[in-house]
Amino acid sequence: MIILTVFIVVVFGVSLASRKLDRSVVTTPIIFAAAGALTFMLPSTPGELALDEATLLHVAELGLVMLLFTDATRISPRMLTTDGALPLRLLSIGMLLTIGLGVLCALLIFGHLTWLEAGILAAILAPTDAGLGQVIVNSPRVPARIRQALNVEAGLNDGLSVPFLLFFIALAVAAHTHADTGATLMRLLVEQLGFGALVGGAIGLACGWLLALAQRRGWMADSMTQLGVVALPLLCLVAAHASASSAFIAAFVAGLAAQIGFRDVGRHSVEFTEDWGKLLNFFVFFLFGLLATWAWQHMTLAAVLYAVASLTLVRMLPVALALRGTGLSRASVLFIGWFGPRGLASIVLGLVYLEQQAALPGDQTIRLAVIATVLLSILAHGLSALPGIALYAKAVASLPPDAPERRAGDVDAGKPHVAAAGHPSDGHRAAGRPE
Repeated sequence: MIILTVFIVVVFGVSLASRKLDRSVVTTPIIFAAAGALTFMLPSTPGELALDEATLLHVAELGLVMLLFTDATRISPRMLTTDGALPLRLLSIGMLLTIGLGVLCALLIFGHLTWLEAGILAAILAPTDAGLGQVIVNSPRVPARIRQALNVEAGLNDGLSVPFLLFFIALAVAAHTHADTGATLMRLLVEQLGFGALVGGAIGLACGWLLALAQRRGWMADSMTQLGVVALPLLCLVAAHASASSAFIAAFVAGLAAQIGFRDVGRHSVEFTEDWGKLLNFFVFFLFGLLATWAWQHMTLAAVLYAVASLTLVRMLPVALALRGTGLSRASVLFIGWFGPRGLASIVLGLVYLEQQAALPGDQTIRLAVIATVLLSILAHGLSALPGIALYAKAVASLPPDAPERRAGDVDAGKPHVAAAGHPSDGHRAAGRPE
C-alpha cells in the first residue's frame, strides 16, 4: 500500500508542476525513477515489493502489450522508405549490428555468460526510447528528417526486439535444461511466434473492420472510439494466454492489421496513451527505481562498464555503419547515434524476461547490466537533450544549402499514424514539450 500511495502522490505533484518540468532538463522518467528509489528506503517497502512481485510483473506485461500495439498502429510502411530510407537502415542494418555487437561486448566483459545469455541481454537493450530525450523528436531546431528517423526507429524496434528475445530465451533454457534444441525452436516458431501472429492478425483485421463499420454507420459515439481501440491489445493478451502464444507478437501484429480496416486506429491509440497510458508508463519508471535500488547493493564494475559500452560503442558504431552512403554529416551521424536511449521498452522487456523464470546461471548479471544501462541512460540522455540540440543546431547551420539534412523530403508521409508529438510525452516516445 505504501508503494501505491507514494506513486499517486508523485503523480499529483508532477501534474502540478508539469508545465515547468516541460521546460526543464529534469524529465519525468528521472523524477519517477528517483521517487521509486526513495520509496524503497522506507522501512516496509522491501517486504511489500517482494510480496507484490508477481502483480508488478503482470503490470509490466500489460505495459509492453499496450506499447507494442500503439507503436504498430502509428507506423505506415511508407514511412520506412522515405527520407533516403533512414528508418529502414536503422531498423535493419543498425539493429542487427547492435544486437551482434551487444552480444560480443557482453561475452568480453562478462566472461561467464554463454552466447545465448549474452543474446538475451543484447535483445533487451536493443530498443531505443526517444522519450528520454523528450525534446529531440519535437524540436524545430533538429532537421525534420532526422527527427522522423529517430521517431520511426523508436516506434518499431521494440516490436522487432521481441522475437530475438524469445529466441534467445528459448534456446538458453533448452541448453541449460538439456532439452531438445530443435523441438524447442520449433515450438517457439509455431506456438509463440506463429500462433501469436495468427491471433494478432485475426483480432486486428476483424476488430478493425468492425470499428470502421460502426463509425461509418454512426453506431459508435466518438467518446467511446478510444476505448474500442484500447480493447484490441487487451483482447490479444487474453487470447494469447488462452492459446499459449506470445501476447507481444499478437499485440504488434494486431496494431499493423487493424490499420487495414480502420485507418484512424493510430490516432485513437495515441490519444489513449497520451492520456491514461501515461500512468502506466510512469508506474514502470517508478517500479524501475524500486528495483534498481533493490539491486544496487549487488552492482558490479563490469555491469557499469557494459552500460557505458551499450550507450556508446554498441549503439553508435552500428548507426555509423547503417548510415554510410546517405551523405549525412558527421554531426548528424553522431547525433543519431547518441540519442538512442534505453528506457521504457528495455525496462519492460527485462521484467518480462524475469517473468519467464528461466533460472539461468547468468540471471543476476543480465539483471544488473539492464539496470545499470537504463539508469545511466535516464540520466545521461535526459540531461543532455537540450545541450545536444543546441550543439547540433550550430553544426547544421554551418552545412551547405544542399546538405541532406536540409532536404525537406517526405517527412509528413505518415502524419496520420504518428501524432505530431510522437508518443506519450514523458513515458515513451516523446512528447511535445516546448523548448
